[in-house]
Amino acid sequence: MGFSTIAIHAGNEPDPTTGAVSVPIYQTSTYAQEGLGKHKGFEYARTQNPTRMALEKNIAALEGARFGFAFASGMSAIDAVLKLVKAGEHVILSDNTYGGTFRLFDRVLSNYGVEFDLVDTTDVSNVDKAFKKNTKMVFVETPTNPIMAITDLRAVSEVAHYHGAKVVCDNTFMSPYLQRPMEFGVDIVVHSTTKYLNGHSDSVGGFVALNDEEDAKWIGFIQNSVGAILSPFDSFLVLRGTKTLALRMERHDANGRAVASFLAEHPKVEKVYYPGLPSHPQHELAKRQQRGFGGMISFETGSLEKAKIVLENVRLCTLAESLGGVETLICHPATMTHASVPKEKREKLGITDGLVRISVGIEDVEDIIEDLERALSKL
Repeated sequence: MGFSTIAIHAGNEPDPTTGAVSVPIYQTSTYAQEGLGKHKGFEYARTQNPTRMALEKNIAALEGARFGFAFASGMSAIDAVLKLVKAGEHVILSDNTYGGTFRLFDRVLSNYGVEFDLVDTTDVSNVDKAFKKNTKMVFVETPTNPIMAITDLRAVSEVAHYHGAKVVCDNTFMSPYLQRPMEFGVDIVVHSTTKYLNGHSDSVGGFVALNDEEDAKWIGFIQNSVGAILSPFDSFLVLRGTKTLALRMERHDANGRAVASFLAEHPKVEKVYYPGLPSHPQHELAKRQQRGFGGMISFETGSLEKAKIVLENVRLCTLAESLGGVETLICHPATMTHASVPKEKREKLGITDGLVRISVGIEDVEDIIEDLERALSKL
């Protein structure tokens, strides 16, 4: 079946009781049992919920995975995956990763004996050189947030598997419609469902997709034991979102390409970070492993003062954290999404005080460009 068919039907079987074509919101904390040890497969809502299970089946199918687990946030999903790593073991982490992911490694996991090194994973030789005897995992984000650097998933997976390590990919920026990491050898895929999978800026959640049965048992055990589960209502919202994922991503991609081209030609913009531009250093790689380039763009204004002028003079674009919604969002990574990354590290990666990030929505693209033109004209 095609992607859109899977998105609409996987996990979305009609309700056996009523025939409802939308999976009901099973807003319950527990389930009546017929007798001791006799139940209908549901005992307690932290452990099992039909709405959440439908979503888990749906997104796992979209990623081409055997198993899927929905969590209360993208960070709780990442945290669950990193519980596959024990104290004294080592992780290779993309250096230009989301600020929350860096904070989890730097401020939390390091306190529990997990070692990690930040590595420029755009060059597979850097990954190979970073391996130690205790390296158990390579965690990559591609494209990266917010510099849009691309990692060659097939090459990194081959190197990691040679060394006996697992590969995890944060696929939030692309969604499974534009990129399916497991097709390139990745072992585990994580998402913030808050973003493109939900797509409507009204839910917070996370997801883990994988194929290995033993790892899946452990992730399921962590999900139940720690309890950071996605609620029935949020599961319903994301299920609603994935039904239109293909349509939305096509519009995000088309609008993203148009906005990136506009910014690249604008005299007040110093640099544009977008894999869809031929000037992007990994443009050809992006063409090979992605079905499109998406709606995430970053651009350099030159200073904090100039970035502030742009951010405070947009009207259609909303100044806000997050991304992936139907509306265009604009933010300042250095003080918002990546504020937890030390300034010297940010600047080394290109996350300057003048950098602005846009999550291009699905509005009429002419209106988005007009809004950005008006803001840039104030510089």
